[in-house]
Order: sequence, then C-alpha cells, then structure tokens
Amino acid sequence: MQHAPPHSSHHSTHPSAHHGTHARKLSRVCAPRVGLAQIGLGLPSVDEMVDRFWSVRDRLMASASFRRWAAAFPLTRPIARRRSRDLFDLCAGFVYSQVLLACVRLRLFDILAEHSMTAHELSRRLGMAEEATERLLRAAVSLRLLARRGDDRFGLGPLGAALVGNPGVAAMVEHHAMLYDDLRDPVALLRGEGKTALSSYWPYAGAGHPSDLTAGDVSSYTALMAASQPLIAEEVLGAYPLNRHRRLMDVGGGDGAFLAAAAERAPDLEVVLFDLPAVAERAKLRFQSAGLQDRATVIGGDFLSNPLPKGADALSLVRVLHDHDDCEALTILRAARQALAPDGTLLIAEPMAEAPGAHPVGDAYFGFYLLAMGRGHARTPHEITDLLQRAGFSSVRRHATAMPLLTGVITASPAKSA
Repeated sequence: MQHAPPHSSHHSTHPSAHHGTHARKLSRVCAPRVGLAQIGLGLPSVDEMVDRFWSVRDRLMASASFRRWAAAFPLTRPIARRRSRDLFDLCAGFVYSQVLLACVRLRLFDILAEHSMTAHELSRRLGMAEEATERLLRAAVSLRLLARRGDDRFGLGPLGAALVGNPGVAAMVEHHAMLYDDLRDPVALLRGEGKTALSSYWPYAGAGHPSDLTAGDVSSYTALMAASQPLIAEEVLGAYPLNRHRRLMDVGGGDGAFLAAAAERAPDLEVVLFDLPAVAERAKLRFQSAGLQDRATVIGGDFLSNPLPKGADALSLVRVLHDHDDCEALTILRAARQALAPDGTLLIAEPMAEAPGAHPVGDAYFGFYLLAMGRGHARTPHEITDLLQRAGFSSVRRHATAMPLLTGVITASPAKSA
C-alpha cells in the first residue's frame, strides 16, 4: 500500500532488524583538488581554510558574550530574536502539536465552521470547564488555528480552516500519537533498542512473508492511507496528467484511491492495481462502488518476490520507494522496468528530501518516522535518479507540484539499451 505520512503497503521478503542501517549517502565522489599544500609548500588546502573559517564562526556564535552583543546591537537584534524564537519553537513543538490534537479530537474546527461562538458557548458544547476552554482557545489563536471575532467570540483561523472537510489531515494528526510515543526516547530509537509501535502498525515492514498478512493485519494502515490519498492524488495528477496513457498499473496501490482518482481524470484510462492479496481485496470493493469494475483489474502479490504483470504503458509507485532501503528499492525499480512497455513511463510520487521550502520534512520528519517504522528513508531527487539509472531507466524528469512538502513527482522511461 502506499504510504503516507508516510507509507506504502509495501513489504519486505525478509524480516528486517527494527533499525537496519538507513545510512544516507552524504558524500559524492569528486575530482581531486590540487592546491599549494599538495605540491609541497606546506600551506593549508582550500577545504582546510574553509573549515577553519566555519570553526571560528561556530565558536563565536556559541559565545555568551557575542549572543548578548547581537541581541543588543540594532542591526543584529532582529536576527537574534528570530533565532531565539526558532529555537524555542523546536523546544515547544510537541506542545503545539498537542494543542492541534485537542482541537481535532474535540471537532473544534467543524463546530466553528458553522458560526463563531463565545468561550462560554463552546465550553457547554465541548463539555469542558470554561477556564479550560478559554485556555485551549487562546492557545489555538496563538497558533493561527483559530481567530478572535471581536472581544469574546472565536472563529476559524487560516490553519484551522484548512482542516475543515479534510479527514486525511485529521487522521494523520490522530495517527501521530503513535509516533510521539516511539520518540519518547529518541536516543534509544537511534540505537535500535526495543520494538516500536509503528513497526507493528505497518506489519509488512518486518514480515517474513507479507503475502500471508490477513485483512485484519492491513485494515488500519490501509484506511489511513486511503484517507490521505486524495491530497496526494490531487498533487500528482496535477503535475502529470495521465490522459496520454492507455493503461496505468499502480504498484502498491492500496485500496485503489489513487487509481480511482486517476480514472476520474482520464475517462479512457484502464487501471490495474497490484498489492498484497489482503489489500487488493479492499481495492475490489472500492472499484465496484465507483463503477469502475469494467475498467479496473486487481492483482494480489508481493512486488519484492513476484514478477509484475506486463501490458501497462504507465506504471506508478506512489509513496512506495521511501518505505524501502536501497537494495529493495532497486528490486522494485528493476521489476517495474521488466513490466513496462518499451515506450512506457514510470511515475514516482513521494515526499523527497531537500524539497523546496520544506527541507525538514524529508530529513527530519520522514527520517525519524521511517526509523520508527523500521526501514526506508526519504531520498533527494538526485538519489532517486541514481537508482533509476542503475535499474535501467533514462530520460528522468522532475515535475513541479503545488505542494512539494506533500510529494514530489519524477518520471522516467526504460533505457533503450537496458
């Protein structure tokens, strides 16, 4: 299945240790630099000089006297205040997230979407003391979840309004309680000590035989992914319209939410879903309810051990690769290469590291989410391109999305010589 906040309904053919190595390739092979130090004059290399500069800067920034000076000097004062606020927000981030969770669990955004209300009215509606209600409302206003309407009334803020009628985001907010529990001791998580709740929630991540998972095993995460899929489908289909294709196979397609959206956008498109047998059964129900049974084919299997069906001129991997380490990702991509028509297109959609304007999403958020899950990591477009080329693809192209923090989109074609 495709993963959301993460994650696909994708799986491993062997049990993975809870925290296998998720090492990122943080260095690149480059041409040797020859400087004065290398020809015997005893001078530092360019790299050494740059490193010395940054070391001096780091010591200066860490100095209490410098921080006091920067906070007092008019030209540096705004920078000092902004960085203090950034650091405090990192410390307080969990508290902010719990204000959001309380609002979601109380359905506060849906209530205020009807009309603004006073704290007294809301306290009766929510079944809480007025003082506690006022405390929550003021916290939500400070986070732009709510907004004051006059002296004593409250309505939706710009961020709270975005959650109205958006069950996918609300489901993810609830889901994060599990992640936060796994992050209770981040050092223990990094050292791989103990079993995490997320590794049990995504059972395919550690299953020896994912195809043996039952409907009960896959129901929770499949429903979570289905709830968030409309947001992802909107981004992907806006970046890469599928009208040009005849037959689309979505590998790890979950309950078929993405394919249903694609079929609605492209009325002549045939769709094929490939996922674990227990998940594929849920897709049949979705296609039947959407009236797509004549255009949709559902096939159960394990894409790490079973060959993918042939015949599609487009193959999508939506929130799949980042659930897997490089060796498994290569297995998936090579299977896709074998299944695609020679003139076909591979479509990859998932959150990517170093996304414009959303750098923390890939390396910080997904880095630790996938660590708790038990495998995988977010990759940069360059790293995905490298995997594609190793798997026999060429003509790799990035497609801009409206919300890069949700997903990036990359397409590629089978290399002619592969």
